[in-house]
Amino acid sequence: MGYVLETRGLVKEFKGQRAVDGVSLHVPEGAVYGLLGPNGAGKSTLLKMVCGMLRPSAGEILVAGRPWTRSDLAGIGALIETPPLYENLTARENLLVRTTLLGVGEERIDEALATVELTNTGKKRAGQFSLGMKQRLGIALALVGHPRLLVLDEPTNGLDPVGIQELRALIRSFPQRGITVVLSSHILGEVEHVADLVGIIVGGRLAYEAPLDGGQDLERLFMDVCMGKAVA
Repeated sequence: MGYVLETRGLVKEFKGQRAVDGVSLHVPEGAVYGLLGPNGAGKSTLLKMVCGMLRPSAGEILVAGRPWTRSDLAGIGALIETPPLYENLTARENLLVRTTLLGVGEERIDEALATVELTNTGKKRAGQFSLGMKQRLGIALALVGHPRLLVLDEPTNGLDPVGIQELRALIRSFPQRGITVVLSSHILGEVEHVADLVGIIVGGRLAYEAPLDGGQDLERLFMDVCMGKAVA
């Protein structure tokens, strides 16, 4: 099985401080990859480099075995931080803006709305949506270009238990649709329920990367890695 995404010695410095320090990540095709780490560990900075929002200071990003270029962004969907919604527009109108920008057909709109179960929102504006609906619309925006890789950074922030459960089921369905997922979170239970393998970043470095064993105590593993007691 090949890697959809791979990084080799990836570095990002801000004013001489390394936020990401030599990270070599391996994301297999058809997997849900859980990226864990304490707040401020460098997860979001790493993902912003993958998504073209930040330029690496050093190292290499590979997509499907080839060096990353800006043209690869067409195959990467992302929801990082707050969904980029036009709150005065409906769900369909938001997606129409995105399809126009991407130069893809409007038929993708119905497909994306159906995937995230937002087909019946009618003329309701995005600003009136619940937080869970906004997150789902943000994912629809990421999906409308038919990405091969979907990057989700803390997607359950602020969701209630029902919203979290619905989002988990949605994330688990993506590999069956041919979409590999990188899910970043500091909430262990969220990753434990959906991930096939995990990477743990501590202090900007990838301290652990391995498949997730169903019987594994992820909380114990996480604490051991953060305290330097586990390696993989």
